[in-house]
Amino acid sequence: MTATTDGTGAPPPRAAEADTSTTVLRNPTAPPGPPKIQEAAARAAARAAEHLLARQDEQGWWKGDLETNVTMDAEDLLLRRFLGVDDERTTAAAARWIRAQQRPDGTWATFHGGPGELSASIEAYVALRLAGDDPAAPHMAAAAAWIREHGGIAASRVFTRVWLALFGWWRWEDLPELPPEIMYLPKWFPLNIYDFGQWARQTIVPLTVVSALRPVRPGPFALDELHTDPHRPNPPRPLAPAASWDGLFQRLDKALHAYHRLPLAPLRRAALNTAARWIIERQENDGCWGGIQPPAVYSVIALHLLGYDLEHPVLREGLASLDRFAVWHTGADGEPVRMIEACQSPVWDTCLAVTALADAGLPADHPALVRAADWMLDEQITRPGDWTVRRPHLEPGGWAFEFHNDTYPDIDDTAEVVLALKRVHHPDPDRVEVAVRRAARWAVGMRSRNGAWGAFDADNTSTLPNRLPFCDFGEVVDPPSADVTAHVVEMLAFLGKQHDPRARRGIEWLLAEQEESGAWFGRWGVNYVYGTGSVVPALTAAGLPASHPAVRRAVAWLASVQNPDGGWGEDLRSYRDPAWIGRGASTASQTAWALMALLAAGERESEAVQRGVLFLAETQGEDGAWDEPYFTGTGFPWDFSINYHLYRQVFPLTALGRYLHGEPSAAPRLEG
Repeated sequence: MTATTDGTGAPPPRAAEADTSTTVLRNPTAPPGPPKIQEAAARAAARAAEHLLARQDEQGWWKGDLETNVTMDAEDLLLRRFLGVDDERTTAAAARWIRAQQRPDGTWATFHGGPGELSASIEAYVALRLAGDDPAAPHMAAAAAWIREHGGIAASRVFTRVWLALFGWWRWEDLPELPPEIMYLPKWFPLNIYDFGQWARQTIVPLTVVSALRPVRPGPFALDELHTDPHRPNPPRPLAPAASWDGLFQRLDKALHAYHRLPLAPLRRAALNTAARWIIERQENDGCWGGIQPPAVYSVIALHLLGYDLEHPVLREGLASLDRFAVWHTGADGEPVRMIEACQSPVWDTCLAVTALADAGLPADHPALVRAADWMLDEQITRPGDWTVRRPHLEPGGWAFEFHNDTYPDIDDTAEVVLALKRVHHPDPDRVEVAVRRAARWAVGMRSRNGAWGAFDADNTSTLPNRLPFCDFGEVVDPPSADVTAHVVEMLAFLGKQHDPRARRGIEWLLAEQEESGAWFGRWGVNYVYGTGSVVPALTAAGLPASHPAVRRAVAWLASVQNPDGGWGEDLRSYRDPAWIGRGASTASQTAWALMALLAAGERESEAVQRGVLFLAETQGEDGAWDEPYFTGTGFPWDFSINYHLYRQVFPLTALGRYLHGEPSAAPRLEG
């Protein structure tokens, strides 16, 4: 298939010419393993490196597709219909993608191989009806029957019902209330907007506008077939006990509904204007908000409801930014197919690609690595963002995940970019060192009070936002996690700061977070394999010996969950069902994470490592790539899953490189 990302059918950005005369990897430097495995690993690494180099953009970055689920595609079509900017070609291409993702039972899942999911199935069904699919068609009738069997629209999440309310398919009165006056809650007060994680904050602020104005642009058909009882689409439910948190927030919601009927008019007008200013101030240079699709969609709707014409520069650029989330393919029948990315990951993909190529033996001054370093250096963020609410005196210096997201740099990207830059011999080393020092100061300064790091904010640990009736989908706060903390600790070790008290405090926190099994929970990757694959290399880089009890427990756990084929896999159901922990079909990325941990723990000659390396070598395609339909990235544990299409390339290459050449520079051993 061919792919484009601008919605016009134009080719993707031109890739840089690979300098094949200088891409030969250096000879293995680690002690030789069994000849068969050594040779297989070397061949696989060479093919993978060539494949990855050929995918680099001429500007220096890498970006793989970021695949999520069909709610992105459905909501994009709903937005376009609501604004009156839908067109036949876009609708038909999106519908082809949505149909292609339908499961045999008529449902849609949120990850490959997963079970049918109610809200995703409802949104996909509605989008296909807007695209003209006949509700009596077998694929539509099967979907509707399953939806009714699982509670119908009334059992779906709040965000799904918000979309339906925009078209009159659900009553606004039957949705939780979220008033724009929340903008005036002081930053120290519970449930102020900065108590929410950055992704939730950017979504909630525009939704307060939508919730206050309650627009309805009637849909062209009814959805009676999606209700268990069309005459009682929202049967009453008993309130939880008043003394419980659920009961308290349910009664608060009733009070907010009463306020909506008779709001203080001057305060309501002022709150709407404040929300509008807040939204506009956070629009990025490319027109998007936070570099992610949901806040951009709701921001466009909110501003349009407040009177901004679609030709206003803010909305014109906002809509143009959403077009850039579209990945167009040519289907097997020659017809265009359109998939929407929830966001784009060039900074993340680029730093991981640089680390993979460097660890695999590409010369540190190779033009591809230097070009990537130049691009990353230009992407460093040197202006303040929302993170200053908790760290007002901290100098900026981080990196974001996306092309444009200066308001929300994240600690994870920053740590991994520093690790990548430290692997490159740049012709201007002073420029690199200035950027690295600035980044390290910012990342360390974003530490939470417990000594660990979250992704976007410091001390974003309130448990109250998750209890709001409005927040029934995914994580809405950003507490510290083991994987992000591990990457910061690893960064500090590579900067020679493993003895810094803040690094030692991070190590102590990681050791305390280890599960009884020996694994670590994975917040941003699936799941315990990712967490363990992140933490063990960080601990050993920071000086913990391979004989440390925590490292040995991790090694034992990884060996215990290795699959018979030599690979590792973990299904997303592990976030809900302990029976799935460490269990699932083997994937290239998860096998690589396990190998990275085992290699860091000194297990190079173990049977587990040798079987894992052979799995990667034997499952690699002739073009140097790996096939991985499974979702191994995590947006929200269980609720929102991601298939990073470059994970299957960068992590196996990293693991193979470390098998062949040994670990990147290690810190002196710590005592104890």
